[in-house]
Amino acid sequence: MNDTAIWLVRNDALLLGQRLAAALDATLYQPWEGDGDSPRKQFRHAFARHRRWLLVMASGIAVRYLDGLPVSKHSDPAVVMLDEAARFAIPLLSGHEGGANALAYEIARLTGAIPVVTTATEATKPLILGIGCRRGKPVGDIEHAVNIALGNRTLAEVREVATIDLKADEAGLLAFCDRHELPLRIIARVDIAARGWTGKPSDWVRESVGVAGVCEPCALIASPRGQLIVPKTALAGVAVAIVEDRPLTEARHEP
Repeated sequence: MNDTAIWLVRNDALLLGQRLAAALDATLYQPWEGDGDSPRKQFRHAFARHRRWLLVMASGIAVRYLDGLPVSKHSDPAVVMLDEAARFAIPLLSGHEGGANALAYEIARLTGAIPVVTTATEATKPLILGIGCRRGKPVGDIEHAVNIALGNRTLAEVREVATIDLKADEAGLLAFCDRHELPLRIIARVDIAARGWTGKPSDWVRESVGVAGVCEPCALIASPRGQLIVPKTALAGVAVAIVEDRPLTEARHEP
């Protein structure tokens, strides 16, 4: 039995479900092919069989499906909800302890969805690292560049790392995130190209990637009301920018 399972409510989401099931090595449930029980009853029987659940459905349906099933954040399966348009990946159960937050970021990397993480352990960390690097950069070079950019701030304050979709499989960057248990947020090139948030455009990046910059726009897109506190800092082929979230009241009253 696979640890991960995907539950669909409509045949319209079948292609999305099949793609994600292949990527996650997950069991795919199509309740319309069930044995006569209602889909909700089928789900209740299957709930405890898997440690990670992806519910491809609207939030209201997910709430009704989960009614009466959660017991404890220390033992409940991780549950993430994804809308059928793959716009938002939302951890609903066992976000931190059970790994739903990590699953949401995994889903986001696969689909381009926005991970909506609300647990205080992660959501109150104010810093976003935007990172771009040349192909094949080792983890040590990336870590050194990040530490230089952070200055007197620490990795304990970092909520996530953001980079361009071309770097989704960059080994050194993945190793850096794994080493420091930081989620990696992937930003699509089309989203970066649509925003002119680059202080010092790079001719090399524009020629190689097709956008004016990577680290600054990625960090700013990942934190919509954040402030760029460390502009692009380049070191040995690694570029780092840092954005800090601002309280909503401060963002509203900015001159």
